[in-house]
Amino acid sequence: MNTPPLIRGFEVVIGLETHAQLSTRSKIFSGASTQFGAAPNTQACAVDLALPGTLPVLNRGAVERAIRFGLAVQAKVAPLSIFARKNYFYPDLPKGYQISQYEIPVVQGGHVDIRVGEQGKRVRLTRAHLEEDAGKSLHEDYAGATGIDLNRAGTPLLEIVTEPDMRSSAEAVEYAKALHALVVWLGVCDGNMQEGSFRCDANVSVRRPGGPLGTRREVKNLNSFRFLQQAIDFEVQWQIDRIEDGLAIEQATVLFDPDTGETRAMRTKEDAHDYRYFPDPDLPPLVIAPEWVERVRAEMPELPGAMAERFQRDDGLPAYDAAMMTQSLAFACSYETLRDACGQPKLAANWLMGEVSKRLNAEGRDIADLPVALPALAALIRRVVDGTVSNNGARQVFDALWSGEGQDVDALIEAKGLKQMNDAGALEAIVDQVIAANAKSVDEYRSGKDKAFNALVGQVMKASKGKANPTQASELLKRKLG
Repeated sequence: MNTPPLIRGFEVVIGLETHAQLSTRSKIFSGASTQFGAAPNTQACAVDLALPGTLPVLNRGAVERAIRFGLAVQAKVAPLSIFARKNYFYPDLPKGYQISQYEIPVVQGGHVDIRVGEQGKRVRLTRAHLEEDAGKSLHEDYAGATGIDLNRAGTPLLEIVTEPDMRSSAEAVEYAKALHALVVWLGVCDGNMQEGSFRCDANVSVRRPGGPLGTRREVKNLNSFRFLQQAIDFEVQWQIDRIEDGLAIEQATVLFDPDTGETRAMRTKEDAHDYRYFPDPDLPPLVIAPEWVERVRAEMPELPGAMAERFQRDDGLPAYDAAMMTQSLAFACSYETLRDACGQPKLAANWLMGEVSKRLNAEGRDIADLPVALPALAALIRRVVDGTVSNNGARQVFDALWSGEGQDVDALIEAKGLKQMNDAGALEAIVDQVIAANAKSVDEYRSGKDKAFNALVGQVMKASKGKANPTQASELLKRKLG
């Protein structure tokens, strides 16, 4: 077991609660739309507002997505779970309560495996439960007042709760990234953090090694991995400072200010009994038959871990490459398409991790927006393999493909004069000329100076205007120089 890192003699203890907005078109208990970006208060129907005479009806699609997630993390999918009312007053909670799950959640247990550097770690899940979202308070556009937008009220959420297993902000971020990738891979959540589809609450405490758990403070609504790390790091230092000053940590809900990089207390943290949970009288128990679970299991996509293992076993990819190819379902599909088209698994992975990812990252684009057709990239890889074009020339052709000069690789190679010299007789003549004209480098190489050989190869490339095949030129030079 790895010894957790200490900060100023304290051990950090972190658990995350993540709200993943489920990818249904309608809300969890009504038929109102979940489409993002509508004008305020245009997507909150009578059921969402709990107007008199209305009754909630559970969205089957939300349940199926919860089942899918539970199977993916090897959790127990409860055959019977209960919806409860979580009672609290807040201006953007129109009912005065939130429909959630408390004592019996739909998903129980499970785990998510992560890697931090070279170290693997398993983060245990406590539960994942279905609930509805609240509305949104708007402060920016109202001088001295707060606006209320109830469009999000009733939006379906899966709240995923971990055990307090993480011991650093780095582990928390890796867990959040792994969870984000998984829910997007499964299609249960679109993962759009800017729109609030995936947001984390971090429960942070510190303790002396071997001591009891410290008092936790919950940092709410972190909607970026960078903010998650910054918030935890600040909160840890703040708690340690306070303890070292002889002051107590009070359980509280805190907010993170990205402008200052600091957390600040919002309210005293409530315990479960403060919410007066009780079973919702308008909703019957949720019963999930084994046949339903098995049908969802049969429709599950291959999971990232299993796919990465297959890429290592069948394609011979190193573990790192296989992990990179499965960073998203779209990326994995692109790799498989490219691999099948060019017949070169390792080269396909290299291009996707190298030139393709570099360009996508620089332009803030996703693999789904790749402007180079995969069949064209496969043709380019084949031309590198058969010696038609050098690696450097291939990058020039890739530039042309990316910028829209065309998708015909052979035509671009010809038009740019990048075709390598494969005429053995012509190459031999150039090598002979270089040897004759560079007697000093020849003597240095024969006396054991390897750098002189590289200089001779460079002279061959220069004399051929870059069209000589470097490998062939090297082999021919070595043969002639003995």
